[in-house]
Amino acid sequence: MKIYIAGPMRGIAEFNFPAFHAAAADLRGKGHEVFNPAERDIIATGVDISKGNETGDNSIAEVKHGFNLREALKDDLEFVCLHADAVVVLPGWEKSLGAQAEVATARALSLRVLPYVEVA
Repeated sequence: MKIYIAGPMRGIAEFNFPAFHAAAADLRGKGHEVFNPAERDIIATGVDISKGNETGDNSIAEVKHGFNLREALKDDLEFVCLHADAVVVLPGWEKSLGAQAEVATARALSLRVLPYVEVA
């Protein structure tokens, strides 16, 4: 299954990247193809924008590393729209505007939306 991982990032220490990386590793270990937006952000900027960002502040990532939220969300939603079979949500996704947009897009496309704990 082609899975997009959605969850909270902004306002969480290190943008919650450790949770995204752990979920991606686990899902790949179960044989799924995974789009991890944390990995996308690292590849796009050429640096791990989460390191040292204890508040998960986008403005710090923008100034220090050239992170662009519009570009990130475009890439994320492109995968959901063109490739994903499902969106897997991490705890707290409901509080994230980005994750809400990703889930709404998945639902509009009749894709499966699954809590991370339920994916085999």
